[in-house]
Amino acid sequence: MPKSSALDTLIEIAQRETDDAAKRLGAALKAVEEAEAKLQMLLGYRDDYANRFEQAQMAGITPMAHRNFVAFVDKLDNAINGQREVIKHAEYKSGIEKTAWQASERKRLSYRTLNERAAAEALRIENKRDQKAMDEHAARQAHFKR
Repeated sequence: MPKSSALDTLIEIAQRETDDAAKRLGAALKAVEEAEAKLQMLLGYRDDYANRFEQAQMAGITPMAHRNFVAFVDKLDNAINGQREVIKHAEYKSGIEKTAWQASERKRLSYRTLNERAAAEALRIENKRDQKAMDEHAARQAHFKR
């Protein structure tokens, strides 16, 4: 039975590793979601600001205000591009975490399969032993009845 105990220990360790990997994957996916939400907010803000800029131009705008609007839109564009880079990095990290979780899960399932096979083999041996004992008992009974 020591093999079963060792396998049970390995299964527990693999389960903890899988759980930890799943938590890290969840955090990485949440980071991607939050980064995308921030990008959408920036894009919405830029669109709103661009609309206000158009309205201000139609109403008449000073050259200084025009420069300020353009400079601010450029800063928003830079922030949007930066946020896109943040999303790429977050997606890359979530891909790494997904791969790590899959590897942990495969390992856990492999240990579980080994444990199930060992249990099935032990049961087969036990059944064979019981059958042999019953056959011997029946043979002795038959021998004594003669």
